[in-house]
Amino acid sequence: MSTLTHTQSADAALENSRTGTPMDLPGAAPARVPAASVGRDRSRRINVGRWVIWSLFALLLLVAPLVWTTSLAHTMLSQMGIAIIVCLSYNMLLGQGGMLSFGHAVYSGLGSFLAIHTLNLVAKGSLPIPVSLIPIVGGLAGLLFAVAFGWVTTKKAATPFAMITLGIGELVYAMSLMFPEFFGGEGGISGNRVTGPKPFGISFGPQIQLYYLIAVYTFVCTALMFAFTRTPLGRMLNAVRDNPERVEFVGYDTQKVRYIAFMISAFFAGISGGLAALNFEIVTSEVVSGYRSGAYLLFTFLGGATFFFGPIIGGILMVLAFVLLSEVTKAWLLYLGLVFLFMVMYAPGGIASLVMMNVRIASFGRLRELWVSYLAFAATALLALLGAAGMIEMVYHLKLNPALGPELHFLGTTLNAHSVDSWFGCSFVLLTGLGLFELTRRQFVRQWGEIQGAIEEEIRRREAAA
Repeated sequence: MSTLTHTQSADAALENSRTGTPMDLPGAAPARVPAASVGRDRSRRINVGRWVIWSLFALLLLVAPLVWTTSLAHTMLSQMGIAIIVCLSYNMLLGQGGMLSFGHAVYSGLGSFLAIHTLNLVAKGSLPIPVSLIPIVGGLAGLLFAVAFGWVTTKKAATPFAMITLGIGELVYAMSLMFPEFFGGEGGISGNRVTGPKPFGISFGPQIQLYYLIAVYTFVCTALMFAFTRTPLGRMLNAVRDNPERVEFVGYDTQKVRYIAFMISAFFAGISGGLAALNFEIVTSEVVSGYRSGAYLLFTFLGGATFFFGPIIGGILMVLAFVLLSEVTKAWLLYLGLVFLFMVMYAPGGIASLVMMNVRIASFGRLRELWVSYLAFAATALLALLGAAGMIEMVYHLKLNPALGPELHFLGTTLNAHSVDSWFGCSFVLLTGLGLFELTRRQFVRQWGEIQGAIEEEIRRREAAA
């Protein structure tokens, strides 16, 4: 992003923070609003599209377990709700604040540990609180640890910030194996969520009951984190991300802005950890590992860190990868790495950026012109993927299952890892797919450029007419 864009973004955030907001100086008189603009301001507050989107989101959370009724589906939906919260909380640091953290699992994981300990106290009768409030305990635990660790962490930005979070993450993970009294050692700590008072007969024993609890927390946390983006503090966090020098020049403490955002992010991460403790009823040291923090980073990026709804997509993809893809193939991490590589190369804005680019084209009525190209993209990419997947599966079969012989079943066909024909066939499919994909890509680039040029011309025409 250019310096001019940084400056404009910072100016906008600073201007928003000075016009009648909670960040005004004490005793400052509110700015006068012209009477003619009152009606316009009221109309802006009623955003029909936003109400529709939030209503659809709530409806989707409500009916999802009624559409997918199996026990596996309910478990996956519950995990998706948890993943959405933690990925959105991570994006408060990465997407909104420009803070690349390698230790976000510390706050969700410690929230899980405090939540499971609280659940066990409730089961013993030592703590008279309902099970439905235990995720709040996890959130408060994440907030508490963020108060302790965040002040040191947020003193630096950019690469030093990332290295500090990595160090704190490794420190906490090492401590999880050194203090079994609190962390439970390698076996972790288990609990039983069917305990405490049961209002209306809700015991949270059936998975669907727990799902609806997770759905409520998911909706409320998502709404609160979206509301944060509209606050003066959220705008200031964007300014700190884009141009911290200018923010400091006008008198704001960038470290305090990062620190407050860090604590809020850890609070929501702790809530997700508390929900995970209820869902799995066991917490191990893996929840604070660098592996878990890396997963948050990877899937938040894949979903799209520059858009608010991007981490929602990322959270869904994370569960699909960990639960479904890992059951389909042992090489799922390799496939995941390849997807991440191609996304970085061709769509660094994540899936959300691809969606928004097509929404823009659809708003001008030009999306239907691209359907043939998109179908060609899908067909050629699938062809190349099948060829590559066949070769990958044969390599994994040779290395991991040599005792089962050279033959393996792959998508309804039988491949022989010792046969030249199988390797030649997969290579031919892969190269053919890549060649057709490149031809399709070149045609698509030309077509995309023509459509973008027509859209820019239409925008200039509308501006001239106005």
